[in-house]
Amino acid sequence: MKLAQRISQSFDQRRKLRGRTSFGIALADRFSQLNADSWRAVTRSGSFFHSAEYQYAFERFCPANIEPRYALICEGDVPLATVCMQVVRVDLHQFGTESRNKDLEKLRRRIQQRMLVCGNLLVYGLHGVCFAPAADRSKLWPAVAEALYRVRRAEKLAGHTDLVLIKDLDEAAVQESRILEKLSYGPVATEPNMVLTLNPKWRSHDDYLQSLTSKYRGDIKNRVFKKFNDAGCVIEKLADVRANAAELQALYLQVQSNAALRPFLLPSNYWPELTDIAGANAVIHVARQNERRLGFIVSLKDADTAFAYHIGFDRTAADSGIPIYLRLLHASLAQAIEFGCRRMSFGRTALEPKARMGCLPELTFIWARHRHPLLNQFMQPLLKFIDPEQAPTFTPFKSET
Repeated sequence: MKLAQRISQSFDQRRKLRGRTSFGIALADRFSQLNADSWRAVTRSGSFFHSAEYQYAFERFCPANIEPRYALICEGDVPLATVCMQVVRVDLHQFGTESRNKDLEKLRRRIQQRMLVCGNLLVYGLHGVCFAPAADRSKLWPAVAEALYRVRRAEKLAGHTDLVLIKDLDEAAVQESRILEKLSYGPVATEPNMVLTLNPKWRSHDDYLQSLTSKYRGDIKNRVFKKFNDAGCVIEKLADVRANAAELQALYLQVQSNAALRPFLLPSNYWPELTDIAGANAVIHVARQNERRLGFIVSLKDADTAFAYHIGFDRTAADSGIPIYLRLLHASLAQAIEFGCRRMSFGRTALEPKARMGCLPELTFIWARHRHPLLNQFMQPLLKFIDPEQAPTFTPFKSET
């Protein structure tokens, strides 16, 4: 084939790929504007975070700087995929620890940017796209990209959304969505999600401890449990979340105010709303010292995966040497075993202590694209130089024959 013909075919393929797909796409600013039955037909075997019930609730506890958007992709009248998107407003106030200089804070808040995220910033994992069980995913990814493009173009009425992200894909999902590279998206590795595979033989946290070598088991008992107990602290399940929402919020804000990156701030009604819709699949454990609550963690069951979902704790008590954070992680682990889950997702922070617990890093990626073609050409090579933090390697479990 002559060079001119190859170039012509390449341009034809590119033009076709960047045109409209053959699928029907319904876009909505509110979930109630879509057909909930069609949504459920796609997501009934998916994640809790894909469910219609979660979408309804999300609009009630949505962080102030996030606006949800939705898409339903169909072939004729047959629903094949759902897309959850978030228009996120970020400013410099959300980076670095909170400043006490009021003038500096005002300036930081004025320097704003908007981005479009396919996914859910509130949780780890690919929760932006859900495909019907029999759907051909490779053929539907261009329709997902079309939905993102159409939402981004519509958002010009409110201001540019310069950056488009599709978040938290594992290696298999990256491979099946490779067509996005031809649409000028670039893959970016992120910090790994720390995941603990739960042994089916474990019936309690004690069983987990017995599976560890004496070195790691002794470290947990002495450095975490003994210090926590000697401080007069106990762990208990919180029965009435709604009545204690303000106290949970105050503990959550203590952690958020010290975080280097705060992409969103959850409102106080989030805690009772989440536990109401999740029911028995969501449990909040609190760390208590006498009548004073020092911290909490949310454990959520999503099919065979348990999430150590959100955490908050008293920083003064933690700085005094009480291992609140680590003890709460073990409370969530015990709950995951009680749930009967197969794996435990601990998230991307504190990689070393989670690796010591037996977690292994699960590689995750995002697809990223800038709206401006020239800037996107400059950005894509730079993405390859992003070097996320690597989890250390430990071998805490006894070897099995």
